[in-house]
Amino acid sequence: MVKVVAIIPARSGSKGIPDKNIKLLAGFPLIAYSIAVARLVDNVDRIIVSTDSELYANIARKYGGEVPFLRPAEISGDDSTDCDFIKHALDWMQDNEGYQPDYLLHLRPTTPLREVNYIEAAIDRIKKTYCATALRSVHEMSESAYKAFEVDGEYLKPISSNSYNLDIYNNPRQSFEKTYQANGYVDVIKTAYVIENNKLHGDRVIAFVTPRVVEIDTMEDFDYLEYQVTKKPAILKKLFGK
Repeated sequence: MVKVVAIIPARSGSKGIPDKNIKLLAGFPLIAYSIAVARLVDNVDRIIVSTDSELYANIARKYGGEVPFLRPAEISGDDSTDCDFIKHALDWMQDNEGYQPDYLLHLRPTTPLREVNYIEAAIDRIKKTYCATALRSVHEMSESAYKAFEVDGEYLKPISSNSYNLDIYNNPRQSFEKTYQANGYVDVIKTAYVIENNKLHGDRVIAFVTPRVVEIDTMEDFDYLEYQVTKKPAILKKLFGK
């Protein structure tokens, strides 16, 4: 039987927004949203929260997350990577339980508002795509990245171009290729690929397109999502039953 484990990273020590992962959004800790939606997804065998904080761990357990270990400090800093905590979780499961899931459902707390059907569709998609190394959710950018610039000295220069001529970039946006940005809605990782290659996503990553969503990086993002949730109380009822 295919095993799917949801893994939710929630390190402490956020500097931009202190304790961001447990900050209240419409009365519930941010991390609780990812736990709650994972509990509604069919065929998820367990929900593991990877955190370095006992306080965060207790909050995660209150909302139905499992915290079988605390993440070591050396992989919980600002420079730590997703691959660090994923490999740590896989190693812990193997060493302590003799257990390895087939897939990890990676849900970042900073994208709290998700629909269950998109998550289930993402899992089904990668199960049916044997050659894929991973799946990442993206949404279409409102402005193509091909219309973006860098500053070279004091002059604007189109990204990935040797020309400084900007006139072509006044053309309608429809004349440029669509570009997409990762949004943290749902990533699905193949455990075997991580173990064999020491990489998280690889070079055959399924583009799973979702609606445009807000990732929380600033207090303004928090305020906007708070407004969204209060305008749509069904969100809380679906996730938390209230």
